[in-house]
Amino acid sequence: MSIWWSLHLRREAASVPLARRLLLGAMEVAGVDPDVSYDLSVALSEACANAVEHGGPVSAGTSGAGEFHVTAYLDDDMCRIEVTDHGPGFERVRGGASGAAVPGAPTARDGFHDGVHDGAHASEHGRGLFLIEALADHVDFRSRPGNGAVVCFDKLLKWRKDALLRVC
Repeated sequence: MSIWWSLHLRREAASVPLARRLLLGAMEVAGVDPDVSYDLSVALSEACANAVEHGGPVSAGTSGAGEFHVTAYLDDDMCRIEVTDHGPGFERVRGGASGAAVPGAPTARDGFHDGVHDGAHASEHGRGLFLIEALADHVDFRSRPGNGAVVCFDKLLKWRKDALLRVC
């Protein structure tokens, strides 16, 4: 069994629950375990919120301006979700959940941003990527400087016993 869908959404706060509800609905119909569906919906919400907040200019002259994209794949026992925006890209500091800089690493806060370090801001924001990493089995963050960012994450699916679309 293989299902995929793709959304082109406006960079508006209302797009986040829309994407989450579509994912939850598809997983419920397919018969995915509710705990796995919930984890993926939280991770998707975090990735979408980042795209809405940091996804780039909203001016009409910029390609992809004012929108972001979500693609979800359910293939056999794996779900892959990709969220793509058209922002400036990002630098990600590897380190603990506190977002503290690692010696020799770029001095930037965790998350999508314009490369300006703001320690006070980092304490309030930047936890979403760590949450995605905690909820998914595999995560890949790709920055395309000047052309946006891609957050891609996978999770092994568990199925309800009454799943109609369960892989045999």
